[in-house]
Amino acid sequence: MSRTLAGRATSITAVALAATLVAACGGGGGDAGDGKIKLSIGVFSDFGYTNLIKEYQASHPGIEIEQRTVKMEQHHTQLATQLAGGRGAADIVAIEEGNITQFRQSKDKFVNLADHGAKELEGQWAAWKWNQGTADGGNFVLGLGTDMGSLALCYRRDLFEAAGLPTDREQVGKLWPTWEEYLEVADTFSQKLPDKKFVDTAQNVYKAILDQTEEGYFAKADDSFIGDKNDKVKRAFTLAASLGEKKQTGALAPFSQDWNVALKQASFATTTCPAWALALIKAGAGDEASGKWDVAAAPGGGGNWGGSFLAVPKQTKHPKEAYELAKWLTAPEQQKRIFKETGNLPSEPAAYKDPEVTATTNEYFNAAPVGQIFGNSAESLKPTYRGTKDAKVTPVFGNALSRVETGKQSTSDAFDQAVQEARDAVK
Repeated sequence: MSRTLAGRATSITAVALAATLVAACGGGGGDAGDGKIKLSIGVFSDFGYTNLIKEYQASHPGIEIEQRTVKMEQHHTQLATQLAGGRGAADIVAIEEGNITQFRQSKDKFVNLADHGAKELEGQWAAWKWNQGTADGGNFVLGLGTDMGSLALCYRRDLFEAAGLPTDREQVGKLWPTWEEYLEVADTFSQKLPDKKFVDTAQNVYKAILDQTEEGYFAKADDSFIGDKNDKVKRAFTLAASLGEKKQTGALAPFSQDWNVALKQASFATTTCPAWALALIKAGAGDEASGKWDVAAAPGGGGNWGGSFLAVPKQTKHPKEAYELAKWLTAPEQQKRIFKETGNLPSEPAAYKDPEVTATTNEYFNAAPVGQIFGNSAESLKPTYRGTKDAKVTPVFGNALSRVETGKQSTSDAFDQAVQEARDAVK
């Protein structure tokens, strides 16, 4: 479940907060004082676990569960600090797919879930998802997959109608089989509605395009930095920056408070939307926008943006019980229920191909058949390789796009600066 392009950057504030939390918290779990085993689970954003936790506690009266939720930009920095310090981590921790490679390098800090039988579950997940959560040729199971972020594109029907564009989701999808054609639609829209922005932010467009490639900043073969010579990185950057140069974006920080305000004000007409983003759009735009948003196929043929894993730090006093809870939360039956409640798409074929899921519609998004749309996208996606230093490089290019959107730099100058900063970051 990825929530922000820039949110993976480590800030002084986040580190200070992490240190404070580590000092304030003891180990992940323990005993509740009444004979019960106390487990904690650390997540970011809405994983759809609130009702499931209540149900699990009811069926396991000897277990008490605490859910800890912090913002995405704090979560992984906090976890890294807790692992390094040897205390403070929850018994179960969520790790976003953009960070899983980083934490795989510290697998000695985690329980090998294979020791508790996890390898027997391998067939539940799409092969690529399972492989992302393992190390040592699959012998070390770091985490069990939760959702994945198969990609679509959300649009405002009322703004499209005002611009003289089709509003039917099938016809809209046919407007932009490629990202180049998406930019052409942006030109048409801007000519008709110059007071509205076609898209929220160049950063999200850039990430969506890049996430449709097998390799981005790092080579799959040896994890070497290739962002300075990968033509696909430059193409994605140039296309996204073009929208910014033409002032067709809202120049918004992805999923920020300003982004929520712009949603409420109907300031932009489109946004790239992985499955989990539907809940964010609904929360930001409010009930008054119900039926005005819709979902169409993304340019370029889908892609994957986000998705997470549940891992168990070695700090836990109850590794077996923690594993059993993680196993239950990630089982297909629970994942199907989470999708229907939050829109987080399961990463298990048995779940996302299930008739209950494929038949799911979203009334807020004009009754869009989201189960079918995101399920079809999931079938065709090929995940982008995430390098061990991906989290250091990603914000550099996001910041560069912001400079283009705000008129501080040209596309070529911003890209050149980003490449140099990325090189420095991976030294």
